[in-house]
Amino acid sequence: MTILVGYTPSTKGQAALTAAVELAKKTGDKLYVVNAGVGEAVDERAVATEDQLNRAREYMKAEGVAGKVKQYLRGNDPAEELLALTEARSDVTMLVIGLRRRSPVGKLFMGSVSQKIILNAKVPVLSVREAEEYEL
Repeated sequence: MTILVGYTPSTKGQAALTAAVELAKKTGDKLYVVNAGVGEAVDERAVATEDQLNRAREYMKAEGVAGKVKQYLRGNDPAEELLALTEARSDVTMLVIGLRRRSPVGKLFMGSVSQKIILNAKVPVLSVREAEEYEL
């Protein structure tokens, strides 16, 4: 089976990837690591560079975990992209995402990708608190 990972080049993305790798090592599942973004300057911090995607691939390989790392910049909201992938792929049994603390005002104006995923996913969601340091 496959664990889908919502990845961003950040402490929360690293936390999600690390947790998913550890889980895959225990279960033998493959990982499908996805970096999704609108593809415009809306939030470029969430869009990984090719070097960052390669480091995620290298990390998985070094840990002995099989899987793929892909990027989708098709103009879709990242939450919608991940939710669509969980529905389109019958092999996805879990979705792993990273979380970070946001102020109530920040949630009001920006919404919450994580909240949208947790409330609408058709598969179990493992939400992981952001790491203190970004290691990749």
